[in-house]
Amino acid sequence: MEETEKNPDIQEETPAEENTDEKDNSNECDDISAKISELESKLNDSEDKYLRLFAEYDNFRKRTSKEKIEAFGNATAKCVENILPVMDSFERAIIAECSDEAYKNGMTMIFNQFKSVLDKLDVKEVPALGEDFDPNLHNAVTKVDSEDFESGKICQVYQKGYKIGDRLIRPAMVVVAQ
Repeated sequence: MEETEKNPDIQEETPAEENTDEKDNSNECDDISAKISELESKLNDSEDKYLRLFAEYDNFRKRTSKEKIEAFGNATAKCVENILPVMDSFERAIIAECSDEAYKNGMTMIFNQFKSVLDKLDVKEVPALGEDFDPNLHNAVTKVDSEDFESGKICQVYQKGYKIGDRLIRPAMVVVAQ
Protein backbone atom coordinates (compact mmCIF):
# COMPACT_ATOMS: atom_id res chain seq x y z
CA MET A 1 0.00 0.00 0.00
CA GLU A 2 1.21 3.48 -0.71
CA GLU A 3 2.22 5.88 1.94
CA THR A 4 -0.57 8.31 1.21
CA GLU A 5 -3.08 5.63 1.85
CA LYS A 6 -1.44 4.74 5.15
CA ASN A 7 -1.04 8.32 6.26
CA PRO A 8 -3.82 10.65 5.19
CA ASP A 9 -1.85 13.75 6.34
CA ILE A 10 0.74 13.31 3.62
CA GLN A 11 -0.44 14.55 0.30
CA GLU A 12 1.22 14.21 -2.97
CA GLU A 13 2.53 17.42 -4.50
CA THR A 14 1.13 18.34 -7.77
CA PRO A 15 3.38 19.80 -10.46
CA ALA A 16 1.80 23.23 -9.92
CA GLU A 17 2.77 23.17 -6.22
CA GLU A 18 6.33 22.18 -7.10
CA ASN A 19 6.62 25.22 -9.40
CA THR A 20 5.30 27.47 -6.62
CA ASP A 21 7.94 26.18 -4.20
CA GLU A 22 10.66 26.74 -6.79
CA LYS A 23 9.37 30.26 -7.40
CA ASP A 24 9.32 30.94 -3.66
CA ASN A 25 12.89 29.64 -3.37
CA SER A 26 13.91 31.69 -6.40
CA ASN A 27 12.28 34.83 -4.96
CA GLU A 28 13.94 34.13 -1.62
CA CYS A 29 17.34 33.79 -3.33
CA ASP A 30 16.75 37.01 -5.25
CA ASP A 31 15.80 38.79 -2.01
CA ILE A 32 18.89 37.45 -0.25
CA SER A 33 21.22 38.39 -3.11
CA ALA A 34 19.63 41.86 -3.27
CA LYS A 35 20.18 42.23 0.48
CA ILE A 36 23.79 41.04 0.10
CA SER A 37 24.36 43.54 -2.71
CA GLU A 38 22.85 46.31 -0.59
CA LEU A 39 25.04 45.38 2.40
CA GLU A 40 28.15 45.19 0.20
CA SER A 41 27.33 48.62 -1.20
CA LYS A 42 26.91 50.04 2.32
CA LEU A 43 30.18 48.37 3.37
CA ASN A 44 32.01 49.87 0.39
CA ASP A 45 30.53 53.31 1.15
CA SER A 46 31.56 53.02 4.80
CA GLU A 47 35.03 51.86 3.83
CA ASP A 48 35.37 54.78 1.39
CA LYS A 49 34.22 57.25 4.07
CA TYR A 50 36.68 55.71 6.53
CA LEU A 51 39.59 55.98 4.11
CA ARG A 52 38.71 59.58 3.27
CA LEU A 53 38.40 60.48 6.95
CA PHE A 54 41.71 58.78 7.70
CA ALA A 55 43.43 60.66 4.85
CA GLU A 56 41.89 63.93 6.00
CA TYR A 57 43.09 63.33 9.56
CA ASP A 58 46.57 62.42 8.35
CA ASN A 59 46.74 65.63 6.29
CA PHE A 60 45.52 67.63 9.29
CA ARG A 61 48.17 66.03 11.51
CA LYS A 62 50.94 66.79 9.01
CA ARG A 63 49.72 70.36 8.47
CA THR A 64 49.54 71.13 12.22
CA SER A 65 52.98 69.60 12.75
CA LYS A 66 54.39 71.78 9.97
CA GLU A 67 52.63 74.86 11.42
CA LYS A 68 54.11 74.15 14.87
CA ILE A 69 57.60 73.90 13.41
CA GLU A 70 57.10 77.14 11.45
CA ALA A 71 55.69 78.91 14.53
CA PHE A 72 58.70 77.83 16.58
CA GLY A 73 61.05 78.99 13.82
CA ASN A 74 59.27 82.34 13.55
CA ALA A 75 59.35 82.86 17.33
CA THR A 76 63.03 81.95 17.50
CA ALA A 77 63.86 84.27 14.59
CA LYS A 78 61.93 87.16 16.17
CA CYS A 79 63.65 86.62 19.53
CA VAL A 80 67.11 86.44 17.94
CA GLU A 81 66.35 89.53 15.85
CA ASN A 82 65.62 91.46 19.07
CA ILE A 83 68.77 90.12 20.78
CA LEU A 84 71.21 90.95 17.97
CA PRO A 85 71.57 94.67 18.87
CA VAL A 86 72.68 93.59 22.36
CA MET A 87 75.21 91.27 20.73
CA ASP A 88 76.50 94.18 18.64
CA SER A 89 76.85 96.32 21.77
CA PHE A 90 78.83 93.57 23.52
CA GLU A 91 81.19 93.34 20.54
CA ARG A 92 81.77 97.10 20.57
CA ALA A 93 82.36 97.02 24.34
CA ILE A 94 84.99 94.30 23.95
CA ILE A 95 86.77 96.17 21.17
CA ALA A 96 86.81 99.43 23.15
CA GLU A 97 89.91 100.20 25.19
CA CYS A 98 89.63 99.50 28.87
CA SER A 99 92.16 99.95 31.66
CA ASP A 100 90.52 97.31 33.91
CA GLU A 101 91.63 93.95 32.50
CA ALA A 102 89.36 91.94 34.84
CA TYR A 103 86.34 93.91 33.62
CA LYS A 104 87.30 93.30 30.00
CA ASN A 105 87.77 89.55 30.67
CA GLY A 106 84.33 89.42 32.32
CA MET A 107 82.75 91.12 29.30
CA THR A 108 84.52 88.66 26.97
CA MET A 109 83.25 85.71 29.01
CA ILE A 110 79.66 87.02 28.90
CA PHE A 111 79.99 87.62 25.16
CA ASN A 112 81.27 84.07 24.60
CA GLN A 113 78.37 82.70 26.64
CA PHE A 114 76.02 84.73 24.52
CA LYS A 115 77.59 83.36 21.32
CA SER A 116 77.30 79.76 22.57
CA VAL A 117 73.57 80.25 23.22
CA LEU A 118 73.13 81.57 19.69
CA ASP A 119 75.15 78.63 18.34
CA LYS A 120 72.75 76.23 20.10
CA LEU A 121 69.91 78.00 18.30
CA ASP A 122 71.79 77.44 14.99
CA VAL A 123 72.37 81.19 14.53
CA LYS A 124 75.31 81.76 12.21
CA GLU A 125 77.06 84.91 11.08
CA VAL A 126 76.66 85.79 7.40
CA PRO A 127 80.14 85.84 5.81
CA ALA A 128 80.83 89.31 4.49
CA LEU A 129 84.32 90.86 4.51
CA GLY A 130 86.16 89.97 1.30
CA GLU A 131 83.17 88.05 -0.10
CA ASP A 132 81.28 88.79 -3.31
CA PHE A 133 78.33 91.07 -2.73
CA ASP A 134 75.06 89.09 -2.59
CA PRO A 135 71.90 91.22 -2.38
CA ASN A 136 70.14 88.27 -0.74
CA LEU A 137 72.56 88.32 2.19
CA HIS A 138 74.03 91.81 2.24
CA ASN A 139 72.68 95.34 2.40
CA ALA A 140 75.04 97.67 0.53
CA VAL A 141 75.18 101.04 2.25
CA THR A 142 77.62 102.59 -0.21
CA LYS A 143 80.19 101.87 -2.89
CA VAL A 144 83.78 103.07 -2.67
CA ASP A 145 86.90 102.93 -4.79
CA SER A 146 89.33 100.46 -3.27
CA GLU A 147 92.78 99.32 -4.28
CA ASP A 148 92.74 96.46 -1.77
CA PHE A 149 89.55 94.76 -3.04
CA GLU A 150 88.26 93.77 -6.46
CA SER A 151 85.12 95.33 -7.86
CA GLY A 152 81.99 93.78 -6.36
CA LYS A 153 83.78 92.57 -3.23
CA ILE A 154 82.78 93.66 0.26
CA CYS A 155 85.52 95.89 1.68
CA GLN A 156 83.95 96.99 4.98
CA VAL A 157 81.24 95.68 7.33
CA TYR A 158 79.20 98.16 9.38
CA GLN A 159 76.89 95.61 10.95
CA LYS A 160 77.15 91.82 10.89
CA GLY A 161 74.39 89.79 9.34
CA TYR A 162 72.93 86.63 10.84
CA LYS A 163 70.83 83.70 9.75
CA ILE A 164 69.21 80.65 11.32
CA GLY A 165 69.79 77.67 9.10
CA ASP A 166 68.96 78.98 5.63
CA ARG A 167 66.68 81.75 6.89
CA LEU A 168 68.16 85.25 6.92
CA ILE A 169 67.46 87.08 10.17
CA ARG A 170 69.37 90.28 9.45
CA PRO A 171 71.38 91.18 6.35
CA ALA A 172 74.90 92.45 6.81
CA MET A 173 75.29 96.21 6.25
CA VAL A 174 78.34 96.52 4.03
CA VAL A 175 80.43 98.76 1.80
CA VAL A 176 81.13 97.38 -1.67
CA ALA A 177 84.25 98.08 -3.72
CA GLN A 178 83.81 99.56 -7.21
